Amino acid sequence: MSSGRSESGRDEFRVHVVTWNVATAEPPEDLFSLLQLDEPTCPDLYVIGLQEVKATPLKFMSDLMYEDSWSHLFMNTLAPRGFVKVSSVRMQGLLLLLFSRQIHLPFVRNIQTTYTRTGIFGYWGNKGGVSVRFSFYGHMVCLLNCHLAAHMNNALQRVDEFEHILDTQEFDFFDNPHVLDHKLVFWFGDLNFRIQDHGLHFLRSSINSGRLNLLWSKDELIMMKKKEPFLQEFEEGALNFKPTYKFDRRSDTYDSSGKKRKPAWTDRILWRVKPKSLPSEGGSDEDDEDKASSSTEPEDDEYPVLVTQNRYSSDMSYGVSDHKPVVGNFTLELRKTAELPLVNVSPVGEWSADQDGELTYTVQDDFLSSTWDWIGLYKDGFKTASDYESFIWVRENELPEINEVIQIPMGKEKLPLKGGYYLLGYFSTNMQSLVGLSAAFQILESKRAAREDVNGINK
Repeated sequence: MSSGRSESGRDEFRVHVVTWNVATAEPPEDLFSLLQLDEPTCPDLYVIGLQEVKATPLKFMSDLMYEDSWSHLFMNTLAPRGFVKVSSVRMQGLLLLLFSRQIHLPFVRNIQTTYTRTGIFGYWGNKGGVSVRFSFYGHMVCLLNCHLAAHMNNALQRVDEFEHILDTQEFDFFDNPHVLDHKLVFWFGDLNFRIQDHGLHFLRSSINSGRLNLLWSKDELIMMKKKEPFLQEFEEGALNFKPTYKFDRRSDTYDSSGKKRKPAWTDRILWRVKPKSLPSEGGSDEDDEDKASSSTEPEDDEYPVLVTQNRYSSDMSYGVSDHKPVVGNFTLELRKTAELPLVNVSPVGEWSADQDGELTYTVQDDFLSSTWDWIGLYKDGFKTASDYESFIWVRENELPEINEVIQIPMGKEKLPLKGGYYLLGYFSTNMQSLVGLSAAFQILESKRAAREDVNGINK
């Protein structure tokens, strides 16, 4: 199921993108407004990019082992609503999270993450970019969360850093080895571009009077896009929200400290649909411009991805940081190139911890399966692929044939005594994703449940 279907017969999916420099703060009490959970239409994917998550050495090591407090809050908020954390990547204070509705999990495949440091001679990860790439119903998508160089008059350095990130980030896939090889790229983060020339009084007067358009021509990113062809391939909605930096914490007042930093749209969300073809060599500049502009139109592609931005705004209700979060809502219109999960997995018969459970799995399409693949037992409402109650390895002696039905047991000692509603998920080690997911089914309460107290915890 998707969010809808367009008049052209393509499926439509909604993507909710958040970028927020949290300035080492702990999370707020709730994320209801940020995730727009009161909207009538539920997103299919949530993309969360954070910068300056607290990363002291001791806390960073703890977060790597146990998940950071921000990830926990996002997972605890979204899991009860049917979302699963598909992937995450952390580099010092940079954090990128990808959540998918449970129903789409078998079609979020070929997941890989990477990162690039640009801070302090390229060795320290306080600045740079973190990426997650994946296939969504057969279409290659890359998410890039950046934190670029700070301060006024560093626009060229910011562009150079972004270009360095694009040049150096590599993925282990021959058809999409770099960020710009993907059909769709979302680029977001604290990009740190400032507003040039205007004085503080004019800036604040324009903001307070709602005449934001007076500031657009001096926004560094808008200015740099006119000079840099590779930036022109990225699209951005109109900046019809107040600059998101710099605020006094827990207020809507711009910096009142002695430094009185100028407001700026440092926090941005852009996207790029891969041009269908590159300009041919030897053509005139005018020809190149015509081809570059027309090549971003994907109508002739057999499987195009069309992107519509529905909303681009900031959320002024949060004050834990000196930045306000920025939100972008998008509709992706595409034709699915994959309709069936790679693996069908399902329970057989009645399950309870009084006897071994039986399950079957069937590979429905060719993929690089492995004897290191496994099948997890998940409680309904699970948070991540690693959030299983128990698991078993797939058949060890040989790889399955397509459409071969394989039946294996899950020992009763692996089943919960108290029962409840659960799912089975087939995890592909090579794709780093759940490529098959059963419907929810009931595990009955064991006859032993009333007699046994498992270390004082109801399992």
